[in-house]
Formats: sequence, C-alpha cells, structure tokens
Amino acid sequence: MSIMPSNGAHDTASMFNMRKIGVAIALVALTCRLDARVIKFSIERRESPAYGGKVFGKAGQYELLTGHFSGELDPKDPHNQTINDIQLAVRNGRGMVEYTASFALAKPIDMSKASRLMKYVVVNRGNGAPEPDAAGDVSFVSGWQGDLIPRANAQTITVPIAKNADGSSITGPIAARFIDFANGITTIPLSAATSAIVYQLPASLDTAKAELTKRASEDGPRTAIPSSGWAFADCSAIPFPGKPDPAKICTKDPLDNRLLYEVHYTSKDPLVLGIGYAATRDLNSFLRYEVANSPLAGRIKWAIAEGNSQSGNFIRSYIHLGFNQDEANRIVWDGANPNIAPRQLAMNYRFAVAGGTSLMNEPGSDGVVWWEDYPNVARGLKPAGMLDRCRTTKTCPKIVETFGGFEFWGLRMSADLVGTDAKEDIPLPDNVRRYFFPATTHGGGRGGFAVEPPATPRNCVLPANPNPEADTLRALRADLVEWVTKVTEPPPSRYPKLHPKTGDEGQLVAANHSAMGFPIIPGEPLPDNSLNPIYEYDFGPEFRYVDLAGAITKEPPARQVVPTLVPKTDADGNDLGGVASVLRQVPLGTYTDWNVTASGWNRGAGCGLNGGYIPFARSKAEREAKHDPRPSIEERYGTHEHYVELVKRAAAKGVADRVLLPEDADKLIAQAESSDVF
Repeated sequence: MSIMPSNGAHDTASMFNMRKIGVAIALVALTCRLDARVIKFSIERRESPAYGGKVFGKAGQYELLTGHFSGELDPKDPHNQTINDIQLAVRNGRGMVEYTASFALAKPIDMSKASRLMKYVVVNRGNGAPEPDAAGDVSFVSGWQGDLIPRANAQTITVPIAKNADGSSITGPIAARFIDFANGITTIPLSAATSAIVYQLPASLDTAKAELTKRASEDGPRTAIPSSGWAFADCSAIPFPGKPDPAKICTKDPLDNRLLYEVHYTSKDPLVLGIGYAATRDLNSFLRYEVANSPLAGRIKWAIAEGNSQSGNFIRSYIHLGFNQDEANRIVWDGANPNIAPRQLAMNYRFAVAGGTSLMNEPGSDGVVWWEDYPNVARGLKPAGMLDRCRTTKTCPKIVETFGGFEFWGLRMSADLVGTDAKEDIPLPDNVRRYFFPATTHGGGRGGFAVEPPATPRNCVLPANPNPEADTLRALRADLVEWVTKVTEPPPSRYPKLHPKTGDEGQLVAANHSAMGFPIIPGEPLPDNSLNPIYEYDFGPEFRYVDLAGAITKEPPARQVVPTLVPKTDADGNDLGGVASVLRQVPLGTYTDWNVTASGWNRGAGCGLNGGYIPFARSKAEREAKHDPRPSIEERYGTHEHYVELVKRAAAKGVADRVLLPEDADKLIAQAESSDVF
C-alpha cells in the first residue's frame, strides 16, 4: 500500500479527486512536484491486531504498520540549509536530493480511541520499536542513521553521497583507533575501531599512502609499523598479506592489546548523513498534519519525542539545527525528552561518525551543548545556545532533560551545566526542566533490593551498579506528557549546581575522592583516574564548532583539557542531589557512577559505559573485620521490617513529588518485602 501526500497540508478536496482518478495519474503528478516533503509512504505490512491481540486499556487493540517512506529535499530551501554538504549531494533529474527510510508505527485499530498524542521514539543505532500503551498514544520509529551496516530488523535510511561540483570524488582524512581487542589477533575490522567507523573506507589499498602506528600511552611516542608489515586485508583464512579487503586491517605480527593502534588514511565519497534530521522532520510532520493521506487521518493534536543516549543526542542536535520547524513553518514536536544524552550528535560534518561515544578525538562536546546562551570561553566564541534557531521561528518544544551520574564521568556532562570554564551555573530557559539521577550507571541498573551484587562487567573491577533509573524516567516522561497536553507544570528541576540559591552549596567538584568526599574503602578502588575529561579539540579551520559541521582536516586533532566537574558524594560515596531512586534513598551499598578497567590498554582508567557497586557489610562484625568506614546493613536498618518501612516512605514521597508512578511504587514495595535484606 502506498499513500501519496498532497501539495498542501490541507488540500483535502484536490487529493480526494486525485484518488478517484487513479494511482497511475497520482504517480505522474508526483514526479512533477518541485517542493520537498515526503513523496511516498508505503505500508508494506499491516499486522492487525498486533501484539498477540492484547487489549491496551481503553485504547483497545493495536495494529502495527511497517514499510518505507521516501522524500525529496530542495537544497535551495532555507529549511535544509543546516544539512552539511546538502549543496554537494547527488541530485535527481529535478535537482532534488532523495532519501528512503524505513518506519514502524503502532496505533489503536480504532483511532476514535486514540489519545491524539503521537510519540516518536528515536532509535539507537537502528534498534528500537513502537511502544503501544493503555493511554492510546500513537508510537512510531524510523530510520535516520545513514552509516549503519544493513541488517535484519534495523530501522535504516539510504542517503546520497557528496561529490565535487565537477562530479569527482570528495576525499578527506580518517583516523581509526583500536583498543580493547583480543590479544594476539592479526586481523581487525575498521568497524571495531573506537571511533565506530563503518563506511569511511580507504580510497586506496596501498599502505604506503596510509600509516599504522602503535604506542604504549595516550601521549607517548608513536612507533610506525612499516607499510610492508600490514595491509588492508583479511588474514583470517589466508596468511599475511591475506585477501585484500578495504574494511579490515591485517598485520604481519600479532597485535598487543596493551597498546593503542591507530591507522590514518584517506577516504572518499562521504555520505550526507545530516539528511537523517530532515527525514525525521518530514515524516513526523507528514504523520501529524496530513489529513487525507496519513494513516493517522488527522487525529493527532500533540507530538513528542523520546530518545536515550545516542538517540537523545540526536534530539538535541535536531532542535539545535532548526529541524523542529517543518517546511510549512509549523512546529513538529511539542515536547522532547533527551535522556542520558549530554552531547551533540556528531553526525552532520563531512565523514561523520554518528555512532561515536565520547572517546578520544571524537567530536560531540565541542560546540553548543547548553540550552541557554553561553559564550564558549575555551574557544572564544560568541554566546549561543541550542534553542537559538527554534526561538527565532517560535518552534521550541517543551524539554525534559534527564541524565545520571555516569554522564558526568564518561560522557562530559559538566559543560552542559557550567560551560567550558566551570565557573558559573548556566541558567535554564523556562521551557526546559532538568533532572539528575544520582549514583547511576549509563541508563541505570537492574533495580530490585538484592544484597548480593550483580555480575561484574567484562574487564571491569567492580560489579555492575544496580541502582535503577527506569522508574523515575517513566514518571518524568508522564510529566512531560501532562506538560504538553494539559499545560500542567512538571516538578521543579533537580540537579547539582556550583552555586545553588537553596540547598547544599557546591555539589559539583573536581573528580578526585578528596574533593568529592568519597570514602577510602579498604581493598576497593578510588575514582581519581576514571574521568573522561572534556577536551578543546582543534580539528582544523574547516570545522564549524558551534554546529559540529564542516569538515575535519586535522587528524588526529590537537587538544587541551578544559575544567570537568562531577557530583559530590555523601560519606557512603553516593551522589548528592537530584531525584534519587528509592534504592538510592535506602541504599545497600555504594553505587558509583564510574568503574575501573582491570587490564589492557586502559588499565586503571574508566571502564566503558559502566558504573560500579561496593556493597555494605551485612553486620557490624563484618564491617569491623574489613575496616569499612561505612555502617553495615545491620547497623543502618536493624530489621527487615524497618527496611521495608523506609522503602514505603521513600516510595510515597516519590509519588507525592510526581517522580514515581503509583504502580511503580507498589512494585518497589513488593520487591522490598520479598527481598533478602536480613
């Protein structure tokens, strides 16, 4: 099934006549169009009812629609001007830039039972699915990341490459770093690089035109591996020099995982990845505003977006680059929740890597990462904020920003709050609420009230941090919906500050145990070497830092550290401030925002995206035997019944403060009652 949009959002009469004439004539008419928006929306599979026929409250049964949509972008349209290299993108015969992406949409079968709210769930590296619910919300996902390797069940988009005006290939420098691999291997794919390279293949397989180096420390001397000692090849089945393969590197000598390897080469034909923003804008606008053609039949009144980690970074950059205004100058999303997402998405520059994770030499924290205007002191830039463009067009959404402790340690959250000089708190605009989940790992832990620690993440020192974020996040997302649909103000922002007007002073401090107030626990690591600091990078004169656009011409970039702060802790080592989970309020141990790498290149430094857990001693005798300065579970709570009572109080307060849903409070109380505490 294909649904073709009309020229105007409200031209329902002309579209009705076109549909009577026939599909063939409609297709001819579309090929003559010169405006840009979605030109084809194809439902390729309809599962009705879906989800095993489950009934979702008053909304009833849902159906699931999947397929593809195609669009055309006019490079001359001001709405598309922030797409990097859009003027150089390969065009069709009408001078338009084309894309095609997948989608999946869940909606009530009976749209008269729908809530009139549309939720766009931004997928993460192609992963994600619609989320039906009892409220009757429409939920959908789509492809936006053009550099993904195609795979089954992933949401993907096909975007064009950029070419020089004369049709020749555009080239540029690429640097790929390799750490944390199996020791002794001789073949490693470029996609295993710490910069997640997946499409920037070498323009030539001649290693004399590239360079592979190794070194024992980040700033230590590089040793070049002779061009005769490695190849762009696969040696897994054929000995060195192996089978030529532009996507892999083969070395004559085995790789040593105690070292950092870095390859530098020239790539060609960059993808115009920023089209993913425009495709998302156009699909959301089409589904929201089209009446005659959208499967939602004009029954949508509000629209919000949700995204976690990479997907949350997408939301931030989407808003910053002005894509929340559609080509008819209408607002696209009324509300947005970027979760655990402190950066701009590094997707809209030449040879971008949309899947980066704040590792060394990766852009993302270089431009505007704050909502209110602030001068980037480290770069000497004029005051700017992520809302500048949408303020001009009056298309800013209401924003609920949520993040945890790990985002300070691993993903450079500090600059979002206090800028690159870390001297003053950057204020929040009226349309932004900010909530901090203290003492959590990236995305939160498994939850529950188990005394025994979870398993230890691979190559980390500490067990995984079980402190959850999910319960609080559900409540705050419900608050966002109320804010958008009923204009009900959400709870006040709660996050650490340098100089709060009320409450504890100085909740952001230097990343060492002394400044943090973190306890010295015999046999356990300290946080002092686990920070991923914020860098001021010099990517060359063609890189536009405010928008993370342009082109990188200096690889690797020159860099210098800028001040980077983290949350202060209490005497147990748990973060202060923010919206604490029930488990954080009635802790069973120290829930760290950081972990420590056990072996290999990063030994003693931060361990991936992981936080850690140091359980309390069960009894006073055990604590004294270990010389643990933290009171034991026995000393804190006395009995199982008292512990459960404290959980009930914390849960009740969370419900009263609108940071915990009643059903989640009941779940947590039941978990505490059945727990093995005492």
